[in-house]
Amino acid sequence: MTGFARQSGSMQQEKFSFSWVWEIKSVNGKNLDLKVRLPLWLDEVSLNLRNIAAKYFERGSLNVSLDVIWDKNETEVKINQALLDKVTEAALTLYRQYPEELARPSAAELLKIDGVLEVLKNRFDDNELAEICKKLRAGFEECCIRLQSDRRQEGVKIKAVLEEKVNRIEVLVQEIARLSATQPEQLKQKLSAQLAELLEGIAVSEERLAQEAVLLVNRADIREETDRLTAHIKTARELLDGSQTLGRRFDFLCQELNRETNTICSKASDIEIINRGMALKAVIEQLREQVQNME
Repeated sequence: MTGFARQSGSMQQEKFSFSWVWEIKSVNGKNLDLKVRLPLWLDEVSLNLRNIAAKYFERGSLNVSLDVIWDKNETEVKINQALLDKVTEAALTLYRQYPEELARPSAAELLKIDGVLEVLKNRFDDNELAEICKKLRAGFEECCIRLQSDRRQEGVKIKAVLEEKVNRIEVLVQEIARLSATQPEQLKQKLSAQLAELLEGIAVSEERLAQEAVLLVNRADIREETDRLTAHIKTARELLDGSQTLGRRFDFLCQELNRETNTICSKASDIEIINRGMALKAVIEQLREQVQNME
């Protein structure tokens, strides 16, 4: 199911303060899949995010991002003294060799060399980092709750569409069942006409005609399929009326509806039944597409 949620928060400590914004974008997916974008130094936060999301969602592709704004009072400056000594010695050696061509190296120039000076921001001890991760995970869970609410609102709209499709399926199944009830007599008449044409007026006993008609009816009998379709429709309504998640089960139910419909189309010899069967397949496919959006 599609959806979007944002959750912000902040944390105040003596040494630092920070604020954050979680964003989750949800799109359709058969399984639960998380794609997380975090600051590199906060990778530890991602360890439990999937478990948190699984409490609220069973399927869907979630794109998760975290933006953090820091205000830390302490900034550490670290000098790589060994590297600085080597660079300084090399610079002075060159200056002594070419005093007229080169300027005397300055401290500012030496400190600009990569690796000599490192400014360390947002450095925390283990307790501070653990508290930060705890706050951020709690914020992520709040964001999941908001996304769940957003998806449920969409679910109400999709449910109405599903109910409409199920009602249409039921109408088509009832029409197929009604048409199939007239099949035995129609097959008998069709068989009589074909035999009369082939045998050029030679009489065929009613008993023999009845036997052949029974064989044709048995091969074309679709009552079992329509009964199973009726049972599947009942199950679909029970799922829609229930409070549990229905995505996976409804997806399987669509497969069963399609299987029975294919059997009907392959058995039927009546063009009206075949037409209803093709219409039924189209509605089932529409139903299946909508089910992909459900939790």
